[in-house]
Parts: sequence; structure tokens; C-alpha cells
Amino acid sequence: MSAALTSFEPATGALLWQGTASDVEAEVALARAAWPKWAAQPIAYRIETLRRFVNVVRANEEALVDLIARETGKPLWDARTEVTAVMNKVDISVAAFSERTGQRRLEAAMGARQSVRHKPHGVMAVLGPYNFPAHLPNGHIVPALLAGNAVLFKPSEKTPAVGEMLVRCYHEAGVPEDAVRLVLGGPDEGKALAAHPDVGGVLFTGSAQTGIAINRQFAANPGKILALEMGGNNPIVAWDTADIASAATLIVQSAFLSSGQRCTAASRLIVKEELADTLVGEVKRLADRLIVDHPHADPAPYMGPVIDNQAADHLTESFLYLMSNGGKPIKHMVRTTKGLPFVTPAIIDVTAMAERPDVELFGPLLQVVRVPDFESAIREANNTRYGLSAALIGGSPEQYNQFWANIRAGIVNWNRPTNGASSSAPFGGVGISGNHRPSAYYAADYCAYPVASVEIEQPRASIGIGLKDIDTSAMGD
Repeated sequence: MSAALTSFEPATGALLWQGTASDVEAEVALARAAWPKWAAQPIAYRIETLRRFVNVVRANEEALVDLIARETGKPLWDARTEVTAVMNKVDISVAAFSERTGQRRLEAAMGARQSVRHKPHGVMAVLGPYNFPAHLPNGHIVPALLAGNAVLFKPSEKTPAVGEMLVRCYHEAGVPEDAVRLVLGGPDEGKALAAHPDVGGVLFTGSAQTGIAINRQFAANPGKILALEMGGNNPIVAWDTADIASAATLIVQSAFLSSGQRCTAASRLIVKEELADTLVGEVKRLADRLIVDHPHADPAPYMGPVIDNQAADHLTESFLYLMSNGGKPIKHMVRTTKGLPFVTPAIIDVTAMAERPDVELFGPLLQVVRVPDFESAIREANNTRYGLSAALIGGSPEQYNQFWANIRAGIVNWNRPTNGASSSAPFGGVGISGNHRPSAYYAADYCAYPVASVEIEQPRASIGIGLKDIDTSAMGD
């Protein structure tokens, strides 16, 4: 019997959705059978189908915005930016497919042709996260479908309702029902899906712990493509600047947007000692003004709850751990509503801590580290196993060049937040933030593989060296 699944609204605790776990074996079989016909369709057909998907999403935009807000807890305005990104993804992916995996032909010797074309992998598993339950998996699904793959999409067990609606939009647009399948379930279904021999690739967004486990699982199976996006412990470095208000705003946006539940959120503010008191004071004043409320509240909140009480408990316990091990609270984290996962943004100075935990906290908790010079700031920024996103606020062009050249991250910004990366650029990190297969514009790279060919219409060949002479004396009349 399939296990029962439920989804609750973080902001209210109300039951939002219920269903049952999928039969992974059956879902893979359906996708495997549907793949050849989808792959045989001309690319123009697949493009047109996915453009109809945009129209379907646009027709259901408000319903999808509301569902994302209810199931994740994020404010309506934040959910609306996610749905906009879902719709924009198709045109971006079409351009990326043409540029990065397009067909090339070159003339060769003897009238032959050389060509480079790309083939789909077959059936691809997409394992989605809960923080952007539509946009992030869609960023894998659209390029995978464009390339001619069939897709098995397993949404996070915390956001199945959004996953279900997203797949329904693909089907309504004309993507064959078995070419994109919804696989519901928890970790067991995810493991079974990833391990299935008929799945040619796994596209994963989530925690480093899970991503590393998947990577280890396939260490002896190099034939299965694996793209991992595993979050970060991201630094934002604040240096000499006269515009303290703008600097504080960029820091607050980096640390507290989407309740800090972005893989590119800033976890660590590394600040010049002489600037620290003034800048951190302004960051606190702005953070004190942030409205934390349910998604549909009026006035609109800046932050909603985190995803569930387990996440809220983990964050408050992390704040207490930092405080008990040398951290000095600047702004305490508070649970505002009994029984619900609302937490206020928190700031803590961890400069005096002997050992700072190198973890992704994934919530509105900003750690402050004061440093004496720019070289120390770069060393502290790189003091992590992660390497997704980093930003420099203030500083000179020369210092930014130094920062860019020495920082270990796949996204490096200047006077911009650490988050809000463009879908028209690659998105990925180094260290345990990823496995050098960035998504967004570069997703085309792992959704198809290149095939090099030399082609001629008639066989024509000779060997001009290294052959023995023919012994004519041994030949008969």
C-alpha cells in the first residue's frame, strides 16, 4: 500500500493537500516507454509545446502564486516573482539550447562532412527543493524536455501540491502525460528514483548532505549524468563606503529575503573593524522594521514563516549554540507565534568564537565577523567548504578585482546582494556547493551530450603506406 502524504500551510497549520506516494517502478516504466516518441519530435515542435506551457501558466498565474504562498509561507509578492521566473524560463532555455547545444557542421577532406550534434540522455530524474518549488525544478525540467528527454519530477515532500500543479500545466500545454511524470514521496522514493537503472540522469537541488550521498551512490556509475546544486554558507564582505543606508539594505536583502531560505542567502557578514559599529547598527535598525507575517497579510510582509516547525527549532537552537560558544547577540531570534514556524530575523557577532560552524543554516540568521584588513576579509570569506555566492559591498575597483580573483564562489557580485541570480547566466558553485555542472543558462550542457560525426555519402578509402608489395610470381595465369 502506498504511504499517505500530507502538506500543511506553514503560516496557519491548516491541511493544504493530501495524497499517496508513487510507485517508482511504474512511473519509470511509463517515462521510458514515452521517451522515444518525444525525442523523435522536431525541436520546433518541442519549443512550441513549451511556449504553450507559458500560456497555461499565465492563465493560471494567480492560482499558482496563491498555492506557492500557502505551501511555502512566502509572501504573495515573493511567490509572484517565482511564477514570473517560471514563465521566463522557456525563452531563456530556447536561446541556451541553440547557443550551447546547437548543431555545427564543418567541411572535411575528400568531400566528407564533420558534424557535432547533441542527443538526449533518455529519462531524467529531477529532485526539487521546497524553497522555490516551481522555479528551481522548472529550471531543470524545461531544458531537459527541450533536449528530448522524458522527465520524472519528484517535488520535495514538503511542497507536493505545487509540484502537482506544475506537472498539470505541462500536460495541459501538450507535453505527453508520460513524458513528464510526477513522482510523489519522501527520501525513499527519491533514492529509488535516482538509483533506477533506466534513469539516465539525476538533477538535484537541495542540501549538501543529500547531494553528497547521491554523488557517493554513483561513484562507480560514470554513465549516469549528475548535476548537483547544494547550497552555501555565503559571505557578504562590507568595506569602505559612504552610503551606509544602501550597504545595510543590500545586506538585509541578502540575509533575510525569503526568510533566509535561499541557497544564495548571506549567512556571514564580514566587515571592516572601523566600519562595523555604524554599519551593523544600521542593519539592525532596518531588520527591526521588517514585517514578519502570513503571506496574505496587509500590509504585505517582508518575510513569512520558515517551512515548518522543525526548521524553526533548528534555527533557534543554532542561535543558542552560537550565543553559548562566544557569540554576542545583536538581534535575538524570536518565535512569534506558538505552534507555528514564524521566526524573526536574527544577527549575532561571532568574531570571538574560536571555531565557527561551517554549515548552511537556511534561515534568517546573520553572523557578523569583524576583520582588520582586506586580506583577512578574503581569507574569512573563503573559510568554508561551500562556494556558491559571495558579494563585496563598497571598496574600490582594485579591491573588487582582488576580491573577484581570490574568492572561491560560482557567483561573485559587487554592490549587489548575494541572491537574485539571473537565469540568463550560469548558476552553480564550487566546493560542496555543486559538482561543476551549473544550472540556469548552462543547464543545456547536462541535458544532452555531444556526438561528433564524420560523414560521406559513398565509402571511399585507400591505404597508401605500410603494405607489402603484391607477389605477382605466385599468381596464376
